Amino acid sequence: MTLAQDSAARTAVVTGASSGIGAATARQLAAAGFRVVLTARRKDRIEALAAELTAAGHQALAYPLDVTDRAAVETFASTLGACHVLVNNAGGALGADPVASGDPAQWLRMYETNVLGTLHVTQCLLPALTASGDGTVVVLTSTAGHATYEGGAGYAAAKHAEHVLAETLRLEIVGQPVRVIEVAPGMVKTEEFSLTRFGGDEAKADKVYAGVAEPLTAEDVAETITWAVARPSHVNIDLLVLRPRAQASNTKVHREL
Repeated sequence: MTLAQDSAARTAVVTGASSGIGAATARQLAAAGFRVVLTARRKDRIEALAAELTAAGHQALAYPLDVTDRAAVETFASTLGACHVLVNNAGGALGADPVASGDPAQWLRMYETNVLGTLHVTQCLLPALTASGDGTVVVLTSTAGHATYEGGAGYAAAKHAEHVLAETLRLEIVGQPVRVIEVAPGMVKTEEFSLTRFGGDEAKADKVYAGVAEPLTAEDVAETITWAVARPSHVNIDLLVLRPRAQASNTKVHREL
């Protein structure tokens, strides 16, 4: 990978960049002048996005990566070069079963992707972020990482762990030239999040947003991430929670039915 040496532009790595919030964040960081490195498992998706951004005059590179594969993440880090911003976006939810009948395999997969995936990438890129003299780690969690809801224990547990990872890292590296920013969105309507959660069941996925006039969009969250990253170096946005106006909490949503 030679992109990191192509110019003086700052490099931002975005995980889970093949769709939704990750893709939107890559677009907005590129528009803000960053050289973006797009990672995700779906090679065709990130290559198409990299081509789109390059055609628009931005610097972008696609790198297929499974964040749960430690060896692959280490190889990626060893070839990356300079890194100034890491956006840990890869993750997601699976299932909405109560604790009594939840699928342990789904719980494990959510933990591996949301928590261990964030751990692998953050650990492997932290030396480069520190060496940059002005690094930023963004951890995209969820309001589920701060309060639970019925049927959400597996996802909430993973996002709580991811929140604690970010909070603890900030304590441990204080004094180093790296900020740790947590962005925790509430109800966001993207093309895949709920559909994936419910195993492709469109009726169940649509029910999540039924009657909600304006849930957040991927672009809303991406704009928030880009704003937080663009603050002056001495300013750290420890935690930023954003919800649509119609959502007062994880269990209180106004629906116009």
